[in-house]
Amino acid sequence: MNSMKQPTTRTEMSRFNISPEEDSSSSNSNEYTYPDPKKVPLSGQYSDNDAESQNFLPEQNLGKKKYETEYHQGNASFGMSVFNLGNAIMGSGILGLSYAMANTGIALFVILLVAVAIFSLYSVHLLLKTANEGGALVYEQLGYKAFGMPGKLAASCSITMQNIGAMSSYLYIVKYELPIVIQSFMGQNSNEWYTNGDYLVLLVTLVIILPLSLLRNLGYLGYTSGLSLLCMVFFLIVVIIKKFQIACPLFTDGNATLAHVNTTTEDYSDVCTPKYFVFNSQTVYAVPILTFAFVCHPAILPMYEELKDRSRRKMQGVANVSFLAMFIMYLLAALFGYLTFNVHVEPELLHTYSKVYDSDVILLIVRLAVLTAVTLTVPVVLFPIRTSVNHLLCASKDFSWIRHTVITVALLAGTNCMVIFVPTIRDIFGFIGASAAAMLIFILPSAFYIKLVKKESMKSVQKIGATAFLLCGFVVMVGSMSLIILDWIHNATASPDAHADGH
Repeated sequence: MNSMKQPTTRTEMSRFNISPEEDSSSSNSNEYTYPDPKKVPLSGQYSDNDAESQNFLPEQNLGKKKYETEYHQGNASFGMSVFNLGNAIMGSGILGLSYAMANTGIALFVILLVAVAIFSLYSVHLLLKTANEGGALVYEQLGYKAFGMPGKLAASCSITMQNIGAMSSYLYIVKYELPIVIQSFMGQNSNEWYTNGDYLVLLVTLVIILPLSLLRNLGYLGYTSGLSLLCMVFFLIVVIIKKFQIACPLFTDGNATLAHVNTTTEDYSDVCTPKYFVFNSQTVYAVPILTFAFVCHPAILPMYEELKDRSRRKMQGVANVSFLAMFIMYLLAALFGYLTFNVHVEPELLHTYSKVYDSDVILLIVRLAVLTAVTLTVPVVLFPIRTSVNHLLCASKDFSWIRHTVITVALLAGTNCMVIFVPTIRDIFGFIGASAAAMLIFILPSAFYIKLVKKESMKSVQKIGATAFLLCGFVVMVGSMSLIILDWIHNATASPDAHADGH
């Protein structure tokens, strides 16, 4: 929706040429891009050599062969490219940002948000320059040109992990929010099976997601990303409005259920006063949540190819505008969510409102919109993962419905098990943000740049900056993963009362 984080799928690349204002290079490539785990750009080519991929989103200019034209002329305007990239950035990660702010404080969160946004833009700069020098507009192909098969596998595995993390986060939203929607329509709290999130995730997967995922043509779902972005804008507006309707420390207004805070009068200022710097065991999740929220890098190169009158400078401008817009949305969502609930905000912000309201029409509409968007997005995110597995295991074989179904069922079963048994969406944000997202933002773009951009020496400012960025990526990944694992171990050995608030 990171978060809602929608994907581009593998793209058959036309012959790659750069516009005259840039260094030109070209190469033939029939490699494929994977989606940003979170979103599906509204424009792009979707083509593959097998029957399954040929039928995915068929309206997207599939017919043109790469040898028919020396230069592939994109047709996406600057404004549409900004919208598509905004889709690629915006995902389920926005729901975890208030939790990150509650565990870092306003000032530290803003510092981290600015840093991750700038680092992400610098990463885009490295990718675009490397694509020009390396002569490829496919993330995995850059990996192959730089480091051979290990580089291609590193890129492919990172993108696949990010996509699986996005699918899991979407299903977590179903697990959290659908029971609340059902209880709103039932008019009462109930302990029946149909208000159990685990059962509902399985039911939605079997009845809706699995049949859609088995289709060989997902064309009409290609525009789900637009719905996702609109849902998140609506969600942001509601978060801002509710800040002025919910009072601290009772978190109530005239229509809300009182949610009393167990504090004395002297403690009210501590509970209700925003903090500027906070350090606790949950602070370690802040950077991974932010990196998860900003990952869009697998979508950059396909969007670059589709940009009308493309140039590296123009695409960088698209990225600058998109990142600025998403930065503002992220900051507002995190700030107003945190100011509403302070220390009581949960890892998934939308679910926190259920602690205040038994029923609220606006929140019900938000939940229904978000649930619709994430449910329709899961098959789109799953498609490139399945295609990747299919090419890895059975690249030379013809399409088989049996293999197609087995891979689909296995992927959905694994994701559902993760959603049911992993305690909280915070762990998904943390683990994927510290591993796959760190690889896609920090490590891979800088490594590709260092290896493929030959005209700059290792002593140049550009190469030194890329090397420092690479080292920074390893520090972020290793440091975050280590601290998160230590927190998991602590929670596993501590009493249940000492656990972080999860679901």
